[in-house]
Amino acid sequence: MATVISYGAAEVVTGSCHLLELDSGTRILVDCGMFQGREEDRNFGPFDFDADSIDYLLVTHAHLDHVGRIPKLVKEGFHGTIVATDATFALAEVVLLDSAKIMKEDYLTYYKKAQRRGTEGKVPQPLYEEKDVDAALSLPKIIPEYEKAFALCDGVTVTYRNAGHILGSAFIEIVYTEGGEKRKIVFSGDIGNDNDMVIPNLVSCENADFLYVESTYGDRNHKGAVESEEEFRSIITDTLKNWGNVLIPSFAIERTQEILCILKEMHDKGELPECKIFLDSPMATRATTIYKEYAEKLLSTECQKIKKRDGTVFDFDGLIYTLTVDESKAINNVNERAIIIAGSGMCSGGRILHHFKNRLWNPKNTVLFVGYQAVGTLGRRIVDGAKWIKLYHEDIRIKASMHTINGFSAHADQTGILHWVKEIKDLQRIFLIHGEEEKQEVLKEVMGERLHEKVHIVEPEEVIYLS
Repeated sequence: MATVISYGAAEVVTGSCHLLELDSGTRILVDCGMFQGREEDRNFGPFDFDADSIDYLLVTHAHLDHVGRIPKLVKEGFHGTIVATDATFALAEVVLLDSAKIMKEDYLTYYKKAQRRGTEGKVPQPLYEEKDVDAALSLPKIIPEYEKAFALCDGVTVTYRNAGHILGSAFIEIVYTEGGEKRKIVFSGDIGNDNDMVIPNLVSCENADFLYVESTYGDRNHKGAVESEEEFRSIITDTLKNWGNVLIPSFAIERTQEILCILKEMHDKGELPECKIFLDSPMATRATTIYKEYAEKLLSTECQKIKKRDGTVFDFDGLIYTLTVDESKAINNVNERAIIIAGSGMCSGGRILHHFKNRLWNPKNTVLFVGYQAVGTLGRRIVDGAKWIKLYHEDIRIKASMHTINGFSAHADQTGILHWVKEIKDLQRIFLIHGEEEKQEVLKEVMGERLHEKVHIVEPEEVIYLS
């Protein structure tokens, strides 16, 4: 009997990692992501399965919480085949190299501090280095096309379908034979909210026996796209007219590109007050370049129209890409009317922290959160109302205005999840993953009432028998 064990994203949002073992003995890992927030210590222990025994790694998309431990998996013995869309491979290289760089920098910082205390031996080594990223990306690959089924191995067929989440994202349908009968299990990865102006909408899933579905926003609905954009425009305009600055902690992939689209539209329509706009994230800049490369193939119809009209989807006068450290530091010389987009999206590191240090104290300034803030991250503490934070050994008083717009989320909300699942025929069981437990409880109850389906919240390392 086929089994699934979730070694991540079970009763938490991050660390996506699910092991499907078939009767034939074939072992398929779906995602191998990094834990973030209060769960991040779980990254440093060994995997609770034999990495050498994994035959295939199927990747849903290139966010860190879905790909972040792949080089570690390779270090521990994985030598099988990796399956992902071509755009996912392109973005994953950017994400993983950036992750390796940050871990190395953090290690050196903590090591120097520990040396002064004589405790350098207790500083954990980075999970992996750039050479491990290269080794992972050099493994055998299968690059599927959306909607085209392919044979993974004897008796197993896989189809990738557009999840509408980020560039190259997919939900994965796996068809296998058990007891002479075909069975289908679907892993949703992260599914989009159909309000994204950059990525085409989530496509439907026709049927499945078993469904593993994300539940990040299973307890709530987002604001509508129009309302969210209007709120964004209003906050930007009001802050600039008050001669303040807007700080936007943003995820390098998808959220940044969506923000650039809105700002470009404001600029083109003459709605944007005179200002300077800085994309102060080398990773986001590289990701944006990849988005540009796939504009005519994978971006939304609206983005393709913009590309045809202007020759570019994201660029406009006033937008400045700051790649070097010196260019980033020079932003400090702009005292007013700046929009600064910088990582990390959850404020757990990156250049946004330097801008926080220099600008959080000013009540004219605004911090605009446009993405999910995991429990345990600095972003979550600020969203939850922190008045003081410590940055670079200094206590920083927060006087800037705080705004959160969840309508930009790349995740489906409760209504979106229900609508997508409702269209899936022949479901025997639904398994909730990739969500905080209390939110999953809400979604489970709603699914039971409205869809009349059997729903189970997956526990960490629980063995699920697909019977």
